[in-house]
Amino acid sequence: MSAPITYLHPHQIVIAGVIYGHVAGKYIFVRIFRGTEHLTKRTWKATGTWLALTAALWLVAWVIAESIPVFNDMLGIISALFASHFTYSMSAVFWLFMNYGQYGANWKKMALTAVNVLILGVGWAVCVLGLWTSGVAIQQGASRGGVWTCKSNAQ
Repeated sequence: MSAPITYLHPHQIVIAGVIYGHVAGKYIFVRIFRGTEHLTKRTWKATGTWLALTAALWLVAWVIAESIPVFNDMLGIISALFASHFTYSMSAVFWLFMNYGQYGANWKKMALTAVNVLILGVGWAVCVLGLWTSGVAIQQGASRGGVWTCKSNAQ
């Protein structure tokens, strides 16, 4: 029996796209308007440029997402590698580093140490299991639809 494959829901992909699109748009916007009043004031030129930039970036992202058959699985790998580690593991590592040598100072530090070790373990487990699941999905993904098709990807 094969392992179950989990897929990202469409709203998760949209949220990730909005975040990355906003960061890319802001970077380009600042590069264009650095040193001008349009960077700090809401002018027609600034607003129009921002709307055009975000629309163009979303269009490019949509074309890429629809053109790459394993894009969803790639997002799973990227999320497992980076999002889980940076969201959970890194915060726990930072807390453990900042409180090094004080883990048993009092009951509060001992409890926080246990919580952060647990968070670190959960972060690594999500990373490893997410990588494994995404790898299995990519391996089995060849049978799912093609590029720019309406073929059902239900299995």
